[in-house]
Amino acid sequence: MTTARMLLVEDDAALAELLTFHFEREDFLVQHTPDGEEALLFARETPPDIVLLDWMVEGLSGIEVCRRLRRAPDTANVPIIMLTARGEEEDRVRGLDTGADDYVTKPFSPRELVARVNAVLRRVRPALAGAELRYDDLVMDTVGHKVRRDGQVIPLGPTEFRLLRHFLEHPGWVFSRERLLDAVWGHDAEIESRTVDVHIRRLRKAINAGGRTDLIRTVRSAGYALDSVQ
Repeated sequence: MTTARMLLVEDDAALAELLTFHFEREDFLVQHTPDGEEALLFARETPPDIVLLDWMVEGLSGIEVCRRLRRAPDTANVPIIMLTARGEEEDRVRGLDTGADDYVTKPFSPRELVARVNAVLRRVRPALAGAELRYDDLVMDTVGHKVRRDGQVIPLGPTEFRLLRHFLEHPGWVFSRERLLDAVWGHDAEIESRTVDVHIRRLRKAINAGGRTDLIRTVRSAGYALDSVQ
């Protein structure tokens, strides 16, 4: 995996230190500032590969920083993930409309955030993300078409592999059966939604064998998510 440059804009010193630790452990080069104006200067001097941007920071607001990064030619295509305690739907929509690629509400798991950052980088900077998808002790080699958990190979059928890959690319996201059908089977597939339940059971049985922690969370009336918090 090629080292990725991250610009972290966060005015909570303790959280910034925690995130810096987690991302440097994953071989990111992290540049941190608590100030929106300084963030724009840093981004102009050395455009990062990804920006983690708190909504409420010193100086310029995160929303305004996001807007200006999108307007500048050198940073117009840099992925931005917003971090915020604001969880209302209209706030999330506003952040995404401003140009954010993803939106994470506090409190969050640093491990999930690392996975989300890697998922965004895979979509927009494939060379930075490498060929591995990871969550917890689960590792997928997308080139070798192999899955391991805690170092042990997990045999999966083609559909379960595609299903797991979709979850690994969107950790923590809840997907309805209909959205999973579209993503894994395709828009034209004439398959009943209960088919998803069958493949989820097969996937669960495979990756949770041996009494391991269940990494697939069922959300009543909503769908499924890759999430170790049950």
